[in-house]
Amino acid sequence: MISIRDVAKMANVSPSTVSRVMNGTANVNEEKRQRVLAVIKETGFKPNEAARTLYKKSAKIIGLILPNIQNPFFNEMAQAIEGEAYRRGYRLMLCNSDNNLEKEQNNIDLLKRMNADGIILLTNQGGIREFLEKCRVPVVILDREVQAENQVACIRSDHYKGGWLAAEHLVQCGCKRIVNMRGEQSLSSARDRFEGYLDICRKYELVPRYVDCRYSFREGVKKTEELLKLYPDVDGIIAGNDMVAMSVYKVLSKKGYRVPEDIQLIGYDNINLSELMTPELTTIAQPISKMGEISAKILIDYLENKKIKDNYHFDVELVQRDTTIMKGKGEIA
Repeated sequence: MISIRDVAKMANVSPSTVSRVMNGTANVNEEKRQRVLAVIKETGFKPNEAARTLYKKSAKIIGLILPNIQNPFFNEMAQAIEGEAYRRGYRLMLCNSDNNLEKEQNNIDLLKRMNADGIILLTNQGGIREFLEKCRVPVVILDREVQAENQVACIRSDHYKGGWLAAEHLVQCGCKRIVNMRGEQSLSSARDRFEGYLDICRKYELVPRYVDCRYSFREGVKKTEELLKLYPDVDGIIAGNDMVAMSVYKVLSKKGYRVPEDIQLIGYDNINLSELMTPELTTIAQPISKMGEISAKILIDYLENKKIKDNYHFDVELVQRDTTIMKGKGEIA
C-alpha cells in the first residue's frame, strides 16, 4: 500500500510538500505541484484518513444522535441532515440512543474520541445537559430545549401553536370531549403542545382529558385501550405524533368505531406515512426536512467561522385529511 513518503520520493519532493498540495494549506511551486498530482493520479494514492484526522484534529464528521430510529419522523430528519452535510463535504455518523441516557452519553463520548467536528442532538433525556457540556464539542439541539454551554443553536418548531391548532380544529369539527394523548412532560415540546391544548379547553370551557403516551406505535396501542376505558364517551383524540395516531386508528377500527364519524382523530408531524394510510390522516405539519437541513447548515457554518443565528423557530400548520370533518361538511355536529 503506497504511502505519502512513497509519493514524495517518486515526485522528488518532501512529504510535507505532498501534504500541502493535497490539503491546499500553502503555496507550492507549480512545477512541484504538477509532479505530485501526476504521481497521485498514476498511483491512485489516497491519504490515511485516521492519520489526517489526528493531524488536523478534524474528521469532517458530523455526529447525529437520535432517540429512536424506528420513528419515521427521525428518519426523514436524518435524510435531510445527511444531504446538507454531504453537500458541504462532511460525513454523517448516525447514533441511536434507544431513549437510554447511558447509551446517549456513550454516543457523545464516542463522537468526541473520533474527533467529530460537531454533534446534532435530538434527545428525550432530561439529564443530558451536564454530560454534554463536558464533551466540549459544538452541539446543535434539534426539536428540544437543553441550553448547554457548548450549544451552538436550538432549532425547533412552534409546538404550542401545534397543540392549539389541533385542539381548535377538533372543536371546529364539533368535538366536545377531546382527549389529548400527551407526550412525556419532561420534554419541552410535549409540554408546549399540551399547554396549547389546555388553552383551547379554557377558551371553550371544555374539561381537559388526557393520557400520558410515549411516541411509539406499541405505546399508542396500549394507551388507546386505556383511553377508551377512562373516557368511553370520547369524540375527538389528539395523538402525540402520527405513529401514535396510526395505532389509535388500528385499535378503534378493531373495536368497531368509525373514524371520523364516531371519533375524530388528529396526529402530529405530517410524516410521509400519514398521507399513505387509509383514511389519510389529519395532522399538524412540522417542516421536518427544512429543520434537518438548517441544523446541518448552522453547525457547519459555525465550524467554518461564519455568522449564524443561535435560535430558529419554525411555524407549523394544520393539514386536514380524512380522519376529521368540519361542521357543515357532513353529518357530524
